[in-house]
Amino acid sequence: MSKVIIFSAPSGSGKSTIIDYLMKQGLNLHFSISATSRPPRGQEKHGVEYFFLTPEEFRTHIENGDFLEYEEVYKDRYYGTLREQVDHQLERGENVVCDVDVLGGINIKRHYGKQALSVFIQPPSIEELRKRLVGRGTDSAEVIEDRIARAEFELSHASQFDVVVINDKLERALEDALEQVRAFLKE
Repeated sequence: MSKVIIFSAPSGSGKSTIIDYLMKQGLNLHFSISATSRPPRGQEKHGVEYFFLTPEEFRTHIENGDFLEYEEVYKDRYYGTLREQVDHQLERGENVVCDVDVLGGINIKRHYGKQALSVFIQPPSIEELRKRLVGRGTDSAEVIEDRIARAEFELSHASQFDVVVINDKLERALEDALEQVRAFLKE
């Protein structure tokens, strides 16, 4: 039986690095394809990187209860995970990876229950997270403070996840995540 692996983490926790590593470990992992109401960028194609919907189409899906999780990031700029898409991937025998925010992760776990493993990637501390975000050199001080405030909110939900991987040393975090995901897929 195919399974769902959910990853959530504060920005700067190393979640993308850990997911990229796991995707290369021969575990039949495939990303869920999210829906968005933003227009395609560059060479992006509908049904490949995202399902591109108009804000009206997105709201219709919300009203119909089609999303496992969704968020309106800005006015009329939505992102979400369609239940039907994840179910199709599971039916094809794929283990589906969902990279979502904390509340979205909790919602997806609630829907799939024991068929899903929810993994929270945690930085060793808020101070270390701040250092990582500053070290990236990509965000203004104001954006970093917003990310820190959001991280504190997200960290308060870590206990609602099946597994917490603390990314204090990347090699150890990669091994821990791989061990947890492998064990879950063998159950």
